Amino acid sequence: MQPRETIDTAIIGAGVIGLAIARALAPSRSVVLLDQENHFGEHLSSRNSEVIHAGLYYPPNSLKARLCLRGNALLYRYCQEQGIPYRQCGKLVVANEEQQGALEQLHHNALDSGAAGLHRCSQQWLHQQEPWLHASEALLSELSGILDSHALMARLDEQAQAHHALLCYRHRVRRIDCQHDHFLLHVDSDDGPFELQCRQLINAAGLDAVSLLKRCHGFPQQHIPEQRLARGNYFSLSGRSPTRRLIYPLPEADGLGIHLTVDLAGNARFGPDVEWIDHRDYQVNESRRPQFEAAIRRYWPALAPRRLSPAYAGIRPKLFVNGAPYRDFLIQGEKEHGIKGMINLLGIESPGLTAALAIAEDIANLG
Repeated sequence: MQPRETIDTAIIGAGVIGLAIARALAPSRSVVLLDQENHFGEHLSSRNSEVIHAGLYYPPNSLKARLCLRGNALLYRYCQEQGIPYRQCGKLVVANEEQQGALEQLHHNALDSGAAGLHRCSQQWLHQQEPWLHASEALLSELSGILDSHALMARLDEQAQAHHALLCYRHRVRRIDCQHDHFLLHVDSDDGPFELQCRQLINAAGLDAVSLLKRCHGFPQQHIPEQRLARGNYFSLSGRSPTRRLIYPLPEADGLGIHLTVDLAGNARFGPDVEWIDHRDYQVNESRRPQFEAAIRRYWPALAPRRLSPAYAGIRPKLFVNGAPYRDFLIQGEKEHGIKGMINLLGIESPGLTAALAIAEDIANLG
């Protein structure tokens, strides 16, 4: 066993949120970021739609609503200042005649949450702007966009290290002991096991955040939620995209519907769907292609057969509390679980990428 090291803050998980927190905290304290993978962002942060969300969907005063809106502003500013590729392309949430009441409800929810840059678009406007699109009405979100998430994470990594944060990949936290005024982390690395002592512990482990708490001795078990896994399959579109905007149907209970997103090169892809799975598996389920085609043809009836091909899949952590879905972010501090110096970021799925800088800002402001 190597000698024990002592630091101010240990962050577990080098996704976009862990990296953003490391960047925010490193100027004022000693920071070590630990991740069991070979590189940053191997899971949630690199297997998503790369969309900058604008806060349309989340209940007013929820964490998702507040952090998405603040994160949207911070992220656009950061991309501009740091030269990270992005495009504020806008998004259309489309509805048919039977869905106009639901679209109205979504619009009111977005306004009540503080979302800006919203416009209702008539069928005539849609026919002029997006003639391929089948919809009777849409809600346009001007502040929605896309970005290069890898470039974002690379820059956060670089800035965290410039302020002397130590980023340790291929380091797995096997166990955590909660002690009176510090935490003791038992870590496995390529150089052998060692112990790391810290005064503040931030659990930003994404898909592993809940399982990590189960290996945390002294953490109250009643504050560990149930986590289930939802795979989101993506299919790419061969040939030219019909649009440069994001096109979304109305949201579903467990997701935002199979939507069309474009990347910075102008290529289009569709997804994600919601497929409940028992274990981590990133293989695209090709048997879901007919469901994709049916969903897409509701707003693009002219989609030609054989234009879809498997792209990639992501997995989202879905929380359940007392057997019921918990649809907000779950951010636990001492007030929630009673342990000084520990922050757990649980169920951080969409809009986690958009909210990353806002979450880091909140944690930095805690002191």
